[in-house]
Amino acid sequence: MSLSWIYTKDLKNFIGQKIIYKGWVWNKRSSGKIAFLQLRDGTGFVQGIAEKSTLGEDVFSDIKKIRNESSVIIEGEVQKDDRSPIGVEIIVKKIDILNQPEEDYPISNKEHGIDFLMENRHLWLRSRRQFHILAVRNEIIKAVREFYYNNNFTLIDTPIFTGSIGESAGNTFDIEYFDYGKVYLAQTGQLYLEAACMAHGKVFNLGPTFRAEKSKTRRHLIEFWMNEAEVAYYTHEDNMNLQENLISYIIEKVLERAKEHLIALDRDISKLEKIKAPFPRMTYTQAVEVLQKKGYSIEWGDDLGAEHETELASQYEKPLIVEKYPKNAKAFYMQPDPENPEVVLCDDMLAPEGYGEIIGASERIWEKEILLKRLEESKLPKEEYEWYLDLRKFGSVPHSGFGLGIERTVAWICGLNHIREAIPFARTLYRVYP
Repeated sequence: MSLSWIYTKDLKNFIGQKIIYKGWVWNKRSSGKIAFLQLRDGTGFVQGIAEKSTLGEDVFSDIKKIRNESSVIIEGEVQKDDRSPIGVEIIVKKIDILNQPEEDYPISNKEHGIDFLMENRHLWLRSRRQFHILAVRNEIIKAVREFYYNNNFTLIDTPIFTGSIGESAGNTFDIEYFDYGKVYLAQTGQLYLEAACMAHGKVFNLGPTFRAEKSKTRRHLIEFWMNEAEVAYYTHEDNMNLQENLISYIIEKVLERAKEHLIALDRDISKLEKIKAPFPRMTYTQAVEVLQKKGYSIEWGDDLGAEHETELASQYEKPLIVEKYPKNAKAFYMQPDPENPEVVLCDDMLAPEGYGEIIGASERIWEKEILLKRLEESKLPKEEYEWYLDLRKFGSVPHSGFGLGIERTVAWICGLNHIREAIPFARTLYRVYP
């Protein structure tokens, strides 16, 4: 009878049965006539027990010489093991070493500096910690997509090359685009989602975005992934409710499907279990007053820095929504507050535990003349936004949307010290290799 190839995640269902296991040896130790192989296969980690009496002198000698990250195919029997995190181990009956590395694996169990690890990111991804982080990231992205499909949104893939600047011209990468002239790597897909929501009502995207910011903080990447949503006829209040529901759903599903990964990362699960809508809210004006009372040197109109966001959010166990920022501190497309035109109907969602802004959002300007005035005030060329102005000429309606930073969300949920671990291959101010 032929044996079945079983992945680590399913081994608990095959206790007492003989199986085939295909993976890599990420560590080993041997003692006399027995070797303990730490195995991984992309779905988890398990221990293999190799005994000289079972395998014979020659095979056991090869196992004792095996290097970390050798690829192997094993025939073995699944055995219950209460000491194992997954409850089982494999008794090795036969082993085929497909590839034995020519030299010792560079990432050993000893401590390595971050520069070394980033230089070897293509190999560092194989480590247990990185495996668990990216498994959580996968569940976050899965939950994002599910949330929108469950709520009747349509996926719109927005362009990477764009002739229209969505945020700030000073933070763009520009490229010569054949005979067309200069175009930019997208900072956001928002403007295109605004066009699409006039066709489909409720739309979202998920893809890479680029910010040419010379920032070296633990919260910033040059290339990062963003989820954006846009909904026709949604008010500022509708928009904030949508954001709360999205974050609550993401947390719920990650706890449901990836709790073991969070535990492996030593994440305090109890803090995440408290994240359920509704979230606390305050206006920008109230935020400035709170900061001033706490001794911070900040005036109305100043931007909120990382230390300000951390201080504000530290008062709450859930994400904090700060709304209605000064008009001059925000992008040109944000709708002025009819009760106070000096502020706009926008919000930032600040994650607790010092992780800062994870969502930026606003109700959009939907009247052509107001948008023209804001373009002029922002010194942006009207001709590059003719198509965007068209949206205000033909059946314009109030509409709102937001952008969720995937890596910041991953960093917060996993409890990471730096955002560079939240993406497979980080692009930072000084790194584009590997």
